[in-house]
Amino acid sequence: MIAADAAVQENPYELALQNFDIAADALELPDDIREMIKYPERELAVTLPIRMDNGHIRRFQGYRVQHNTVRGPAKGGIRYHPNVTLDEVRALATWMTWKCAVVNIPFGGAKGGVACDPKQLTMGETERITRRYASAILPLIGPEQDIPAPDVYTNPQIMAWIMDTYSMTKGYPIPGVVTGKPVCLGGSLGRNEATGRGVYYTIVSLAEHLGLPIKGARVVVQGFGNAGSVAAHLLDSNQAYVIGVSDSRGCVYNGKGLDIPKLMMHKETSGAVMGFPGSEPITPAELLALDCDILIPAALENVIGRGNAAAVKAKVIAEAANGPLTPEADAILEGRGGYIIPDILCNAGGVTVSYFEWVQDEQHLFWDAQDVYNRLERVMKTAFNEVYKVHRERRVGMRVAANMVGISRVAEATKLRGLYP
Repeated sequence: MIAADAAVQENPYELALQNFDIAADALELPDDIREMIKYPERELAVTLPIRMDNGHIRRFQGYRVQHNTVRGPAKGGIRYHPNVTLDEVRALATWMTWKCAVVNIPFGGAKGGVACDPKQLTMGETERITRRYASAILPLIGPEQDIPAPDVYTNPQIMAWIMDTYSMTKGYPIPGVVTGKPVCLGGSLGRNEATGRGVYYTIVSLAEHLGLPIKGARVVVQGFGNAGSVAAHLLDSNQAYVIGVSDSRGCVYNGKGLDIPKLMMHKETSGAVMGFPGSEPITPAELLALDCDILIPAALENVIGRGNAAAVKAKVIAEAANGPLTPEADAILEGRGGYIIPDILCNAGGVTVSYFEWVQDEQHLFWDAQDVYNRLERVMKTAFNEVYKVHRERRVGMRVAANMVGISRVAEATKLRGLYP
């Protein structure tokens, strides 16, 4: 995805720790509890030698980090991206802990990744990397231990390979080892669009509190992938105007609103949003600076920071991506009256429906799509209202409020469980 600012050089794990400290201070959290919940429980770095299609061996680096399991099994996606680092995975695992607690599902936080460029890999090479990685992290994962899911540049097929690798090693099918699987292997209806739907539900919730009508709202989506495109489609279906979108190859703009269903078809056939009829190309910096009501950063971390936050004109920033704003950007945007729906709340729809999938796998009983949507809407709106209440009562920003809700739940569980041995 396109980064628009030098803030991409920020260390995401340091930012995650900063956000923890801010919320922990607001909660007046005891030092003993901080020491127990701030840092990852386990970290695994693995070397993956892979035979490429040309017959040569190439080495890739992979990671799996379990940040906290006090409230339940670890849960978190696996991403394939050239810039994957241990600190990035640590940050993502940390955010997953608070995210699961914010929506009050019985999981802890984890994350995984392989440093590779999936766009340069064949299907066979991707499968061999996936199976090798699954074998390498096998001691850490399992339906009662750590349940991976798709993330950046991973998908249901990759989850199917992980499930198969794990199941073949154990000797019998274990669909609950991953979520985000194909439906025919125990996946849940509604999982693919869950993150985008969750983003939409939180935007609607905030819009109701602010008196901001969705009809006629001007929307910009930075990152037209799974989450961004689904959120854009739902907003467009409710008569919002999506005026600008971007993906990893470029940005397009139409001040009267883009035809989102046609744009989704254009991207599916061409592989990019660029060249969409009726649009004009703009730069990443211009996209983030468009005059709009709602901005949805749905790409990677740290795209809005100290250097470009002042140019953002949106009234509402809905973080469909993990960590797209730095703390400096938070201060700038909130200081001028902007509202941020923080990532651990805004994009928690994915992990919520992953939880639904895990429950269905464990019960061997599956729900219809509308049941999934209804349950997701209830969870997301309940979580939003809890965070918004803390925001108003404690007079803190929405990110601090969300972190306070999530961290307080993890802290309470830690206190009740105690320290063993």
